[in-house]
Amino acid sequence: MPCRRQFLGYLPLALSGGVAVTGLLGSPSASAAMLGEQDPQAQKVGYKADTTKVDPKKYPSHKTSQTCANCQLYQGDTGSAAGGCALFGDKEVAAAGWCNAWEQG
Repeated sequence: MPCRRQFLGYLPLALSGGVAVTGLLGSPSASAAMLGEQDPQAQKVGYKADTTKVDPKKYPSHKTSQTCANCQLYQGDTGSAAGGCALFGDKEVAAAGWCNAWEQG
């Protein structure tokens, strides 16, 4: 039967291991999936992973200078290739992408 001293001796090891696992699992970039252009949510707003591929006939107000990276809804770090978007929850969008919900950031 383990004694109290043994239990207290293992406690710091157990706590530090739990914190490390929680940090890895809780990291948003570790579990975030990229939004695909074929995703139903993406299709509703005309999302394209590359702003230069947007159809100008379908979206006449689009400008190639408009990207996810300079959109108000973009949640990625400056200079990153992808990041979160307020519209798409836990999915990431390409920084060079665009959608019809673009707002000046």
